[in-house]
Amino acid sequence: MGAQWKHAGRLDAAAKRGQLFGKIVKEIAVSAKMGGADPDLNARLRVAIEAARKQSVPRDTIERAVKKGAGLLDEQMHFETVVYEGFAPSKVPVIVECLTENKNRTASDIRVLFKKGHLGTMGSVAWMFDRAGIVEAHHADAKTDLDEAAIEAGADNVEAIESSDNPHGHLVARFTCAISAVDQVSKALTERKWVITAAELGYNAKNSVEVTETERKEVIEFLSDIDDHEDVHRVYTALK
Repeated sequence: MGAQWKHAGRLDAAAKRGQLFGKIVKEIAVSAKMGGADPDLNARLRVAIEAARKQSVPRDTIERAVKKGAGLLDEQMHFETVVYEGFAPSKVPVIVECLTENKNRTASDIRVLFKKGHLGTMGSVAWMFDRAGIVEAHHADAKTDLDEAAIEAGADNVEAIESSDNPHGHLVARFTCAISAVDQVSKALTERKWVITAAELGYNAKNSVEVTETERKEVIEFLSDIDDHEDVHRVYTALK
């Protein structure tokens, strides 16, 4: 039984790794489609390519995804962005952004995933969020002044965030800025030795929802299940 369990674990890990590869390649293609094939002029693409390299995605796979997204290949890209709004358990507002080639399949899957919460209609939750440029980054010096960093980079706001992927105890922060300033802010932070992990347009909750520790576990499990879906690109929540 133990050997079977280990084998199943390896298969599960391989499946998740393949799923991660798929999400990264999809992000590269969409980034190139939206902002062009030059990573020096496209912050979102630059971050996506760096993430791919960290996950050992083959170089030719990365290059093909860039060319496909930028329309430089005969092969056409059919990914569409679809946004779903609703509530996680404990009435926590959630926005789910998907990249999909089959909207009907994705819609069906999302409805199933929202059974433990409540799937709303367009506009039912979006008014609780602001659309903004979002740059997430970490800095080796945990004593770095966040407010000063935001001002120097041209960001409007900044907040420290918790990250499970932070083995060295770096300072991790989320900078928000004007939609048109994402590239400028990410470059300015990079020059100041910040390592950019996300640079894109996203949603910031206007107000946070407080829940009990038990409720929090249920909400996080719900959000994790949604985030694991292959078509889900980003999940935004008002969970405090």
